[in-house]
Amino acid sequence: MTTLTRLVATAAVVTTIACAGCSTTQPRAQADTAPASSGMQIYYLEIVTKDVDAVCGAYAAAHGVKFSDPDVGLGNARTAPMPGGGLVGVRAPMRETEAPVVRPYWLVADIETAVAAAVKAGGVIAVPPMKIPGHGTFAIYLHGGIDHGFWQK
Repeated sequence: MTTLTRLVATAAVVTTIACAGCSTTQPRAQADTAPASSGMQIYYLEIVTKDVDAVCGAYAAAHGVKFSDPDVGLGNARTAPMPGGGLVGVRAPMRETEAPVVRPYWLVADIETAVAAAVKAGGVIAVPPMKIPGHGTFAIYLHGGIDHGFWQK
C-alpha cells in the first residue's frame, strides 16, 4: 500500500474517483452527506497563474463553462462548477513570491483527522485548517514536492 493510499484511506476523503483519462467513476454518496471511504473527490481545484483571463477563457471554450466574477473569499479566484458539486478556481498569485501551482483540495469529513494523517504520512502543514466564511474549512500541506489540500464543507 503506497503512502498516498494509506493517507487517503486513513483520512476518509472519498466519494468519487474522477480524473482525466479515467474510464469509470465510482458512485457518489448522497449529495450532502459526509464522504464515504470508497473513493476520492476533489472539492476545489485551485489554479494559480499570472494569466487568469487566458486560462479561464481556454477552459470556458473547451468545456462550455462560465467563470464567476472574482470571489474575495477565495483569493479573488474566478470559479466554475465541476461535476459532483466542486469548483475549479483560477486566481493570480497573492504575493510576488507565490509561484504558479495547481493544487487539488480533497473533500474530507473531518479535516483535523485528515491533517493528522497527512503529518503522520510525512506531510508538512503549510496552512493549518482555516475557515472561509460561506465556503467551508481548508488546509494545505506539502508532501513529495507537491502542494495538496483538504476541504471540509
